[in-house]
Amino acid sequence: MVVKVEVFTSPSCPYCPMAIELVDEVKKDMGDQLEVEKIDISINQEKAVEYGLMAVPAIALNGVVKFVGAPSKEELVAAIKEETG
Repeated sequence: MVVKVEVFTSPSCPYCPMAIELVDEVKKDMGDQLEVEKIDISINQEKAVEYGLMAVPAIALNGVVKFVGAPSKEELVAAIKEETG
């Protein structure tokens, strides 16, 4: 099963590059198991509103926000594995 990972960021956010780097690193490890989409909320505000986001970075898995702030690599991998069953 492919897990859709959405990373919500903003150009002014000092922590967002770290979240993107983390997701990219996990994608490298997990390959085809992940479909990654990076969403800049300054461009795509509708999606942030739809998810009820008040802060970035935020990471959603399969349409559900799992993290606000950058998780550790272990936390992210564990959450992804939960999604795959």
